[in-house]
Amino acid sequence: MNLSRRKFLEQQAMGIGSVALAWLLQQDGALAIPKDIAAQKQSFDLTPKQPHFAPKAKAMISLFQHGGPSHMDLTDPKPELTKFDGTDYTGEVGYSFVNEASKKLFGSPWKFSKHGECGTELSELLPETAKIVDDICLLRGMHTGANGHEVSIRYFHAGIPGVLGRAHYASWLLYGLGAETQELPAYMVLTDPGGHPVDGVNNWSSGFLPSLYQGTVLRPKEPRILNLDPPSHLRGEPQRQNLALLQALNRRHAERFPGENDLEARIASYELAAKMQTAAHEALDISQETQATQELYGLDDDATREYGTRCLIARRLVERGVRFVQLFLAGQPWDNHSNLKTALPGVCRRTDKPSAALVTDLKQRGMLDEVLVHWGGEIGRLPVTQNQGGPEKNGRDHNGQGFSIWLAGGGIKPGMTFGATDEVGHKAVENIVTPNDYQATLLHLFGLDPEKLAYHVNGQSQSLTAGRSARVVSEILK
Repeated sequence: MNLSRRKFLEQQAMGIGSVALAWLLQQDGALAIPKDIAAQKQSFDLTPKQPHFAPKAKAMISLFQHGGPSHMDLTDPKPELTKFDGTDYTGEVGYSFVNEASKKLFGSPWKFSKHGECGTELSELLPETAKIVDDICLLRGMHTGANGHEVSIRYFHAGIPGVLGRAHYASWLLYGLGAETQELPAYMVLTDPGGHPVDGVNNWSSGFLPSLYQGTVLRPKEPRILNLDPPSHLRGEPQRQNLALLQALNRRHAERFPGENDLEARIASYELAAKMQTAAHEALDISQETQATQELYGLDDDATREYGTRCLIARRLVERGVRFVQLFLAGQPWDNHSNLKTALPGVCRRTDKPSAALVTDLKQRGMLDEVLVHWGGEIGRLPVTQNQGGPEKNGRDHNGQGFSIWLAGGGIKPGMTFGATDEVGHKAVENIVTPNDYQATLLHLFGLDPEKLAYHVNGQSQSLTAGRSARVVSEILK
């Protein structure tokens, strides 16, 4: 029979859908793998691996907020900024848009108040996040040192500012730990119906790691996986016969390439196709959730329904063994160079309730101890006005010198703040945390030593932080 395994897959996808097929091809190595890996005959798979030490987190959900949320309007109150609103800032400022630059301080139009037993102060724009302050750790001293979006996004995700071709930290987690389920992809990406985020597919690239470890993207609307069900003429016995033929082709392939001791695992991985036909349907079916849970995520409100649905799907995925899920927004909605007074409340209304609901839901289900949740963007905003034609139209320019993110669950101390920016929110000045520190801390929570997790490419040993200064932020760990 002159029918190759690859040709068979192209012609007889058996309705498993593009996501399932891509995942299977990744596991089989049919997608591009660096030549030096093949030459070294290294073996890669997603079978569970032992961590370096006992982990506190087993899964992670990242709610990435592209564009740079304005920390002095949301998470980092600055009374001095309000006091000196409209006066000239005496410090040095780096602008991204010099032609619209100003040194006039811009006090926040919104009020801050203390919440929870911990007393963390948050803006009135985040009423739902205010309800979970006792469950989160707010990092107010984040610092990238760069004001640009792409340069900071790549720094956060892949360890070096601005450099393409490097692996997302989620890919490193899969490389180090494998998967906990063989019924669903271990690294899943939930994109926005409005389109990809800034920097596109680079946001979930596996870089120089084998493509087996890259993110698998779900469609942003129903059906989230196309062609998941086999066509009617292939259901039942025809499908079983197709699978039997595929198994025979696999065995023939194994005979042609003896000595590949991971080939049996590759052959077995094709069973994922049939499993996904059941598992993916069930995991993505939010109609199984109670009305109370759906309302918790805001599915009864037009403003929060879409983002809330994805947050709920994220919980369902990690509940079923998916290692890492990341949610993105289209473009960069937090990039409020103008119309801050109307644009910022809008994106807060969309995301605040679902984000808080995710933490609440995980806690109610007893999952928060082992599921790490991240909320934050790649940069913050400047304390001075970006002049766009008047007080109601003005905004804020980029600021990578100081900003906020928050973490919850997965071994993180709850109900605390860590780090600080200066009196107007421009620069991180206390307990500064860089993206490399963030990455080292994440790996540590998953039981991985950042210095031991290495991959050899082109004769060199590579790590997530690439030898850059990185520390585990032990102060925020339980």
